[in-house]
Amino acid sequence: MIYWTVRIANLMLAGMLAGNEFGTWAAVHPSLAKLGQPERIRAEQELTRRFSAIMPLWMGSTVVSCALALLFARGSAGFRSTLLGTACFGGMLASTRLGNVPINQRVLEMDPKTDQEEFAELRKRWDRLHTLRVVLSVAGLGFLVSGSLAEDRR
Repeated sequence: MIYWTVRIANLMLAGMLAGNEFGTWAAVHPSLAKLGQPERIRAEQELTRRFSAIMPLWMGSTVVSCALALLFARGSAGFRSTLLGTACFGGMLASTRLGNVPINQRVLEMDPKTDQEEFAELRKRWDRLHTLRVVLSVAGLGFLVSGSLAEDRR
């Protein structure tokens, strides 16, 4: 019973996180790119403040749930897929912490009137890093689902 509770919680957290990452990549940030630079900087600052309040717990909980699902999957047919999914979400978290977060911190300090050139350069790097996060999250979710479907002993 506890095994399936862990698996379901893991898949829900991972699915919501992957969906959020994909949605911001496919819809939110392309829409913001159509704004003028000062408006875009202000919008990005507001999004960053909101996401900074919720994402550390959400991402961390997802990675912890992956690790728990991996522990429970030992010796099962779904272990390798669960391991790959866990690695993807761990890589996504590391990429976020080492790449996106420092950029986000700098964006929060920017003056929308005077820091437009720096913002444009940082935004290109952030977008590349975010694309990596999307790929890792979506692949990680796929591996976790595959691992869950392959279970043969619980």
